[in-house]
Amino acid sequence: MKQIMKFIKYTGIITIVLLVTALLFPTWTSHIKGNNSVSALEQVKINGSNHEVMIRGKDKDNPVIIFVHGGPGCSEIPYASKYQNLLENNFTVVNYDQRASGKSYHFFEDYSNLSSDLLVDDLLALTDYISDRLGKEKVILIGHSYGTYIATQAASKAPEKYTAYVGIGQISDIVGSEIDGLNYVIQQAEKAGNTDDVQYLQELTEQIKNGELITPRNYVAKYGGSSRLIDNPDGNIINTMLFSREYNLLDVIRYNYGLSYSQKTLLEELTKNQNPLPTKVKKLELPFYFVMGKYDYNTSSNAAKKYFDMIEADKKEFIAFEQSAHYPQFEEKEKFYEWMCDTFLK
Repeated sequence: MKQIMKFIKYTGIITIVLLVTALLFPTWTSHIKGNNSVSALEQVKINGSNHEVMIRGKDKDNPVIIFVHGGPGCSEIPYASKYQNLLENNFTVVNYDQRASGKSYHFFEDYSNLSSDLLVDDLLALTDYISDRLGKEKVILIGHSYGTYIATQAASKAPEKYTAYVGIGQISDIVGSEIDGLNYVIQQAEKAGNTDDVQYLQELTEQIKNGELITPRNYVAKYGGSSRLIDNPDGNIINTMLFSREYNLLDVIRYNYGLSYSQKTLLEELTKNQNPLPTKVKKLELPFYFVMGKYDYNTSSNAAKKYFDMIEADKKEFIAFEQSAHYPQFEEKEKFYEWMCDTFLK
């Protein structure tokens, strides 16, 4: 009984601290000038769970983009506006924190049913909400990294909802991609003369080939396979959040809880899944594009090209960004902006 009362007291104190933090440090997204502009940060109930949604653009009549973040659990809302400012001139851009991620993580919610299938259903429902709110028959769907695993399936299930699908850092055959990444970091470690790194990475080979592990992302980042022209946006995310208008201390805590839970649950599902994405989606009934950084070894560009070649579609295009790694939309944002305008506005 004493332990129960102690637990109730402890959780009550935590609740009070979190509520005070939220009240003292409210979050918002900066205003965009213009009579028909939109700049909103809000909680929207999607499939029974509150999702944080950020909508930004100079003109609500512009084409709408829905960005699906990666991770799993790596919200891009804290730093998105830094990189999408050009896009906001000609597109209305929607970012959202997926269920159990970032500001969409709620401490007393049951996430025992969390799965990629549920995230796909959430995305489809969110698409309906955004289309209704902004008066669009279709929107452009963009997935990044793990977000491509969700977005590719959504595009396959409901192509009528989307103008096109764009996969950035596209997930493909997981084992093949991870072997590419492992070979790359070993080669770079050998060139750098880091024998300890080489030995450690070589010891992981069998586990990675068996789908039991992914190539350690800190080593991929160390040897330039994550980002090259900018600091890794997800590498120092806590500092980014603390200086973000859209996130406060409460949200930083949410982010860390959600990241831990999402990674454990969804990465295991991804790596041990007997039905990887190339067996789930073999045909897309809408135009699709893969935008890949040449040096991407978080999600191998080589593996993505093999998957691209096997997908049936009336219109498809593989676009290589020669200077980028895993974040071409950020590392070469001017080039990405020009490509988006050329592709969807002309």
